[in-house]
Amino acid sequence: MSGNGPTALGLTATILQVGLVVAGAPLLTGVMRQVRARLEGRAGAGVGQPWRDLRKQLRKQAITSVGTGPAFRTAPVLLVATTAVVAALVPLASTRTPVSGSSDLIVVVALLALGTVTLALAGLDSGTAFGGMGASREMTIAALVEPTILLSVFALSLPAGSTNLPVIVTGAVRDPARLASPAGLLATAALAVAVLAETGRLPVDNPSTHLELTMVHEAMVLEYAGPDLALVELGAQMRLAVLLGLLVSLFAPWGIATTASAGALLLGAACFAVKATLLGSALAAAEVFWAKLRLFRVPELLAGSFLLSLLAVTTSYFLSGA
Repeated sequence: MSGNGPTALGLTATILQVGLVVAGAPLLTGVMRQVRARLEGRAGAGVGQPWRDLRKQLRKQAITSVGTGPAFRTAPVLLVATTAVVAALVPLASTRTPVSGSSDLIVVVALLALGTVTLALAGLDSGTAFGGMGASREMTIAALVEPTILLSVFALSLPAGSTNLPVIVTGAVRDPARLASPAGLLATAALAVAVLAETGRLPVDNPSTHLELTMVHEAMVLEYAGPDLALVELGAQMRLAVLLGLLVSLFAPWGIATTASAGALLLGAACFAVKATLLGSALAAAEVFWAKLRLFRVPELLAGSFLLSLLAVTTSYFLSGA
């Protein structure tokens, strides 16, 4: 990717991507909950309910459990901050941003892992049995998910000749046939499973569960309340939006702005919103028919996705004639 100067349009694209994720993530969660409610025969709380919940939590008094340390107090801010940086790096609406030269696959996965580790440390720092249990389960899942994400995107980077995400997306826009290749299909399946696990969705985790013994993500945040809980929930919603955006940007990149044009940028932002909403709605609809896997079956699913990503890399290597 050629270096792009910090032009006004490039800065606008970066700010627009982060703004879409921050403002749209709660709405995306609301849409997914509403789709699931309708399919289950319920009226649902409405698309704007996650925003109302965040506003209610922000108005409450901040309460910190006795005995917690810096890891517990700083985790909510770090979770939101790392996800916002990922939203700026991933080409969600445009590939022409001032940070496109730094949008490397390794950097994005490292930032996602940093958010996961931060929240796991917060669960341990709370000193509760459920916090430690959730942190242990989360790191077990992360140990299998992060390599899968790396290999899945790496399979697409071989034809592009770079691990830079804007370069990969631009190449896919110009040569969409590579997405329908065996390597592209295998990478799509592997990354889809990894996204489900990374965001704590069914069948890996149930985001709406109230049973402590089955919790993974929720077990780590049981001790949070008030503004800290609002930041944790916002961070989780942002991670869902960013990972779904990464999935659609890599495997359905049509509409993403590849030129420095205001019209192309607006079209890219609109396409990102539509594609993320459609993918989120499809995921919510599928969750109605899925059951949560037993904890000891989750590594088998994630190991299968890792194998798919490894096959994707192997296939891409041979097809690219390396």
